[in-house]
Amino acid sequence: MTILSSSAPRDFASWLIWLIILLTMLLPQAGVSKAPVVEIWQSAYDPTGWLGPSLRHSWYAAWRPVRQRIHQWQQWIALATRLWACHNLAEVIQVLIRRRMVRYLGALPILVSFLERLHVRQIINHHCPTQSPVDHGAVALVLVLNRLMAPRPLYRIVDWLATTLIAEHLGIPKDKFNDDRLGRTLDALAEHLPAIWNEIQQQALLHYQIDLSVLFYDLTALIMTGQSSKSELVDYGFAHNTPMDDPKVKLGLVTSQDGGLPLLFQPWSGRTADKATVQTNMHQLRAFLQQQGWQASQVLLVGDCANLNSELAFAYVEANLGYLAGLAKLEKVHCELVLKPDNRDFERLSLATGYWGVPCEVPFTHKERTITHRGLVVRSDPMRQKLRQERQKHIRELLVALHQIQGKIGQKRYRSEKEVYQRVATQLKRSPTGKLVGVQVATTPEGKLCLDWWIDADALQAAGRGDGRFLLVTNDFSLSYPQMLALYRQKDVVEKRFEVAKQVLKVRPLHVHSDERIQAMLLVNLMALLAYSLLERQAQQHGLCLTAQRIIEQLSTLQVQAIEAWDGSRVGSWQETTTGQVLLLSALLQALEEKPRSPLPTGPLIRNLLPPEWLPQVDNSLTLPQLSSL
Repeated sequence: MTILSSSAPRDFASWLIWLIILLTMLLPQAGVSKAPVVEIWQSAYDPTGWLGPSLRHSWYAAWRPVRQRIHQWQQWIALATRLWACHNLAEVIQVLIRRRMVRYLGALPILVSFLERLHVRQIINHHCPTQSPVDHGAVALVLVLNRLMAPRPLYRIVDWLATTLIAEHLGIPKDKFNDDRLGRTLDALAEHLPAIWNEIQQQALLHYQIDLSVLFYDLTALIMTGQSSKSELVDYGFAHNTPMDDPKVKLGLVTSQDGGLPLLFQPWSGRTADKATVQTNMHQLRAFLQQQGWQASQVLLVGDCANLNSELAFAYVEANLGYLAGLAKLEKVHCELVLKPDNRDFERLSLATGYWGVPCEVPFTHKERTITHRGLVVRSDPMRQKLRQERQKHIRELLVALHQIQGKIGQKRYRSEKEVYQRVATQLKRSPTGKLVGVQVATTPEGKLCLDWWIDADALQAAGRGDGRFLLVTNDFSLSYPQMLALYRQKDVVEKRFEVAKQVLKVRPLHVHSDERIQAMLLVNLMALLAYSLLERQAQQHGLCLTAQRIIEQLSTLQVQAIEAWDGSRVGSWQETTTGQVLLLSALLQALEEKPRSPLPTGPLIRNLLPPEWLPQVDNSLTLPQLSSL
């Protein structure tokens, strides 16, 4: 659409534009707002681009003020020339804009606010002082935020940093965060890991009043990459759902029931057995609880079957620590406890939908000493049905394999009883149900080989008797039987935190190779996991039914933009791609506090990052659940 169509209005508009330009040049530029962002691209209509070097003669080099004034007039003349050539309003706006500055914001205000409340930067700088203008606390903060928002290798973090507001908030040029500096920070962190983590977790416990009465402990394996021949942590060993031929590091983690916060972590060699870590974790946990003002007798530690045997049962008693764990059927007396109850016995005690129980007493004997703890034999109908379906599937597969062997009798390598029996034995060994099937290879009087098989009914009945049954044991006699099952089923809290660390924070595979940097990277990931867990806890306590990952995803495309005109003035705005991003961000900042506030605050980080006129106008009538549906 042409905005100037006749000659008279066009002449009038051109003189008006010249008048505006002249007044703008003469007026002082005081009060021009400077947005705290930097340019990432420059307008294609740069009016100084066509000015060649011919105007820069040496005769006016001594007249610097005059030259600067002439250069300014040249810029305005060039601007007016381009304005004169515009045919519509869109082109006029494009010419008047000198620069557009945009930066990725996302969930940065929330995540940085959590890390500031935990005093991450101050604590690290206290333990790792440096004379460099770039402090280790700022570098660690960048590493943690990268884990939470866009996990990348060390050498690619500087590229991600250039798209965000973090460098401006820290007051440090983004180019300073190269991979060498990040590596030096990891080396510095490695020397003070326990002290740094202890102070950071104390900040979380005190500020958010975390309940420590129920804790969970588990172990996981992290796959390594590259050469690490000098490492004492990287080794080959058994781990569930991890190939044996992959080098790995194991990580022990204690989390709280309240929010699933990571509290204690300990790296272990990849060859370490799970049970070998329990007593060490027990001693560390006692020291941690004493520091927090808790008695060990006030805490219940929940774990899987790797956390209990006869020796460990005595260790819990000596540590005066309550425990609840599953017990693997390793000893004959414990196997008898699981298989002894009849199906009718389970119907007397209903624990939950599909779960039934039979109380019992569990004896432990170690070094000629015997103690008895409280037990509960649980039968899970969903687990029972699943196991039986799997058994039937394996039996069918085995029978099909035997039928195929029968069809090959008489062919090469199937012409003698010994050859046929070897093929049969291989299939029986491979199948989980091989012990349930009887096989006979014989030769008839006519000299013909025969293969017969049958299902052992007694063995099948004995195998199915324990389907869906498991044994829970505790030394806390105040727990009811439904509570025992409910708490044990919550042990997946720590497993879910492992899942977040691996899939969301991308803790694996670890690309660092020295033990010091491996432990430092684990600290960085645990700090990120702590902020992640706190965000999820606070959001859920305020009625927002979203995981922390979903919150970060919903805010991932939120940006801020500043536009600078040729007179030096700037104006800023939010760039939303989905409805309600700004309102959700502002409302979540309210959830940082332990108790809700009204009206909704804008949060300290937004005030630090953005000018006041950029702050969103929050509708205080909206609640967090309503915002989550936007």
